Formats: sequence, C-alpha cells, structure tokens
Amino acid sequence: MSFDAWIGRKQRAKDRLDEGLASRWLATFDLPRPHPAIMPQGVHFALCTPQAPTSTLGEDGHPARENSPDSFLPPFAMPRRMWASSKIAFHAPVAIGAAIERRSRVAAISEKQGSSGPLAFVDVSHETSANGTLAVVETQSIVYRDAARPDAPLSPPPLGEARFDPAGWDAHRSLTPDARLLFRYSALTFNTHRIHYDAPYAEQVERYRGLVVHGPLIASLLLQLAAQELGENRLRTFQFRGLSPALAGEPLHLVLRKNDAGYDLAAFADDGRQVTQASASL
Repeated sequence: MSFDAWIGRKQRAKDRLDEGLASRWLATFDLPRPHPAIMPQGVHFALCTPQAPTSTLGEDGHPARENSPDSFLPPFAMPRRMWASSKIAFHAPVAIGAAIERRSRVAAISEKQGSSGPLAFVDVSHETSANGTLAVVETQSIVYRDAARPDAPLSPPPLGEARFDPAGWDAHRSLTPDARLLFRYSALTFNTHRIHYDAPYAEQVERYRGLVVHGPLIASLLLQLAAQELGENRLRTFQFRGLSPALAGEPLHLVLRKNDAGYDLAAFADDGRQVTQASASL
C-alpha cells in the first residue's frame, strides 16, 4: 500500500499556556516560578497535545490509525511506535498566559528494512506560535516497528558492571527518573502510551525490562541542564535522537560540553550505555 496520500496532510490546534499548566510543568521538574513569567524551553512538548477520544485509542494507548481521509498519520501495519528524534528551532520565548496555536504537517514518509525487520518513518513538522508570534519550529521523526516476539529478550540488557565516567564533559547531572515522574510527564503531555506507566504491558507485550522514560522527557531534562549552564532561553537550536531505552528506577546521567559549533549533550545509563545523543547552538 502506498502512503503518498498522507504527505502534506495538516492539523491545526489551539491551546493556552495558563497558570495551571505552567505550575504543573514547573512542579514536575522541581523548578521555581520564573520572573519574569517566561517558561523554560521545552514546555512546548506539553502544548496542543493529542485530543483523541478514549474510545479511539489503540491497544498501546496511541490514537488508532485508519485508512481514512481524516487520519493524520498513515495506518502502517507495524504496531510499535516510538519517538525517534527531533530537530527544534527556538524563535521566541513562551510566556505564561500566552495563546498558543500549532500548525502540523506530514513532511515525509519512508520505509526501510532494519536489522530487526521493516521500519517506517514519518516526519511531522510543527510550527508553534504564542500570541501570534512564531515561537518554536520542530520536525519530529516517528518510527514504527513490528510487534515484539513473545520470547524476545528484554530491552535494554541488564546494567553491566561498568560505570559512566563524566570525564571529558563540562557539566554533569545525575538523577533517577521514577514512576511518579513518568506518570506526571505523561499527564502533562496527554501521552497514553502504555510503555510509560503499565509495567506488565511494557514487559510482556513490548518486551522492555521496565517502564520506559519518554524521549522528550529526557530532552526536557537536557534543555534544563543547558539552561542551568548557559542561561534560560538561550538556545537557538536543539536536536536529539534516541539511541537506547532509559528505564524508570535506574540512574540517568546528563552531560554537556562545548564544541567548535555549539554544544554536545547526551544522556547515559549508569553503566555507560548511551541513551540519547543531542546538540545545541546559542
């Protein structure tokens, strides 16, 4: 089946970054209220979230996809969906109380054969405006994969004996994301993907070794590390790519260092397995 008809499909959504949402975002990350009332970079992940009725959700918690003119994303046969990467340009800060509008478009679709089976990629372009001013442009890449075999090894492998060494990085922060943080982030982003809160489903169906930390949650933490080191709302560009799952209850190491073009950022598991690769510029 050709999915060319989905390229160029559009969605439009409106929202408001009200006091309640701002307070919940800040509380989730133990951040103080900003003065002036300009929110940290990354809050756009919680704006214009999917509003699909519960009755239309698939088994995994994502909105079901159909072969219909009303379906924004194509109905690939592969059921497993993951956030693969994002490229983000920050054009203007977003203030508490701002009226938000997001225009989304399916920019590209591709299919390829991976080492574990067929893969399908969808690039979605989002333009988010605050009070009529363009604030964030993001191209998000979503990947679809075949269902996991019931006897597939759990992913990622158990932590090894090695330990992450932050030498060579300019800044290092460690934390252990737990189920409470994942639940709050799912609520903030209205994300009902069960790998983030339903441990039996994550293990038995998708064959993860535990609850999976959201890719944009890790990105949000890296943005906060950049703000801590470089100043709030200083980044002009930020891009990140998921390399390996991070699990709730296991230490996560966030790092940053300067390079010739800007900054490298990354997240590592406690044994040195790289979870996320990222870069940024001022």
